[in-house]
Amino acid sequence: MSRPPLAVGWARPRAAGSALGVLWRFSRPHTLIGTSLSILALYAIAISADRASDVFDLVLTLLAGACVNVFIVGINQVMDVEIDRLNKPDRPLVTGELTVRQVWIFSWILYALALLPTWLVVPYPYTSFQEKLTAPIGQHAPFFIYLAGLLFTFIYSAPALGRTKARGMLANWTIAIPRGVLLKVADWGMVANVFSTEPWALGSIFGLFILGALSTKDFADIEGDRLGGCRTLPILYGPKKAAWLIRPSFVFPWLLLPLGAYLRDPQDPRHPILTGDPRLLTAMGVLFTLWGAYTVWLLVRDPASLTETENHPSWKHMYLMMMAAQVGFALAYLF
Repeated sequence: MSRPPLAVGWARPRAAGSALGVLWRFSRPHTLIGTSLSILALYAIAISADRASDVFDLVLTLLAGACVNVFIVGINQVMDVEIDRLNKPDRPLVTGELTVRQVWIFSWILYALALLPTWLVVPYPYTSFQEKLTAPIGQHAPFFIYLAGLLFTFIYSAPALGRTKARGMLANWTIAIPRGVLLKVADWGMVANVFSTEPWALGSIFGLFILGALSTKDFADIEGDRLGGCRTLPILYGPKKAAWLIRPSFVFPWLLLPLGAYLRDPQDPRHPILTGDPRLLTAMGVLFTLWGAYTVWLLVRDPASLTETENHPSWKHMYLMMMAAQVGFALAYLF
């Protein structure tokens, strides 16, 4: 089967739609939903604590989150273009609608637009522009976490920095830490100091979920990943064993919710680790544990079917759980 040539310079991209339409497909906008919901959930927490008078921080963080997300998507597509020829042949870089150089420039512009303004995203009581600009360095956590996201992106994708995407479970850790733990802490930094137990506890719950659930997308990509030298869990262990290995991530993290709702914060025993409504947090823990157990059943009942469809029901449930959890946390802190 002949393959379309990969455009690497400023050669005129192949016309297959409007420029904005091509960039829209390239950006994979559905991946922005989880990031945006995470930010909005933390803003809801701020409202519950009467600390969300500055909508500027919310808008700036939403825009920064969107830009960083597209940057990550772009870098991954450049690094994985040969794999995508098999796994995702309709992506604009593979079809020739975009060139590698265009993707690099577009991605870096978005990253600069995301990173630099986040210096001004600092928690209450810094409200004026001057106060935000000159706030103590420890208050600028979102800026430094977004900067760390750049490093994790290249560690995951770039061969020169290890390309953990090709190294089994290391790939999962390289995604779970920034997308789960650090993203939640960065969002928390929009409304409060990150040097406390609560944001890291919240981030750990999401990080542990992503750690295993992330692999649900790898089952359908075995052929392309193998040719691209990526040793994902389904390639290393086969679909059946890989499905069993990722089971705990769908159940265990949610059991931490009721624990966090009632265990005392070691830094401040006057309140629990998670300060949202304990009844709602406990209900979330029960509901998501059952939901996760159902998703596990979908995984292990017929592991071979995971390799036969791009969006297996377990993958869809993983995405829905991520989004529903953001909404659940917002409600737990608002009420």
